[in-house]
Amino acid sequence: MEIAFALKFLSNVDLAYHWNWFDREIFLSIWIALGVLLGLYLLGKIRFSHDSVTDYVSVPRFFLSVIVFAFVFYMIPGLWGAPLKSISAFLPPMATQDFDLSQIPDGGNNPNGAAPKQSSLVKKYEGNYTRIKTRGLDAWYDYDQALQVSKELHKPIMIDFTGFNCVNCRKMEANVWSDPEVFKRLKNDYVLLQLVVDDKAALDPADYFTSTYSGKKITTLGGKWSDLEASRFNANSQPFYVLLDSDGNMLADKNGKTIPPSPADYDVNSYLKFLDSGITAYQSAQQGKK
Repeated sequence: MEIAFALKFLSNVDLAYHWNWFDREIFLSIWIALGVLLGLYLLGKIRFSHDSVTDYVSVPRFFLSVIVFAFVFYMIPGLWGAPLKSISAFLPPMATQDFDLSQIPDGGNNPNGAAPKQSSLVKKYEGNYTRIKTRGLDAWYDYDQALQVSKELHKPIMIDFTGFNCVNCRKMEANVWSDPEVFKRLKNDYVLLQLVVDDKAALDPADYFTSTYSGKKITTLGGKWSDLEASRFNANSQPFYVLLDSDGNMLADKNGKTIPPSPADYDVNSYLKFLDSGITAYQSAQQGKK
């Protein structure tokens, strides 16, 4: 069990530093193997030098072994892309899965069957985030580019302040973003801007700056986005979702009240209301400009 949990934290470091050691199925294979060994140990089939010989398996050990083997059987379909929602927050992201038989959620396309319009811009930093991409969503990773794309496509922006090591982020993506209605809105109605606050990739030395918020010298890409979240939105937790218009202003409802950012919200209906409020506010603002 200690090895299994140590592997989880090593996987986090692997993502942040872009080592690319642990794909999801490799991680699951190791956990499955450890689970089998633990189950056999509980049944007395494996003994170490310090263990005493037992003539029978006690009832508690038997039921513990049943739980362990049940967990092992639960993880096996994950090798073929099963979402494993109950433990998805602890696993490497689905984007690291090489062999995936699962399907993109229904509602990925527009009602008329046409794919949503895409921008022709070349995405900055995209190579850093192939391992945490949500399949089927066209995310952007640079704030200035997202503003440009928003103006081009006439869509509001949703900033997703996220992280490689963010357990709640993975849980939101697996349990909420996978809902067909949520997925449809993120794909068709928003410019999705994912800013990874713990990315250790170095900025170009010409882009180093000293934060006016913390006074620290910012030298990494993650530090840049973390400073943006803290200095502009007074937050430092992830996930943190902010709705903006094409000029970078926070969206406001029909009464002029700013739509507050949302933390992790595992209630699909509540999260849908949040997304819909932004879509409505943006469309109203666009009509007001005509």
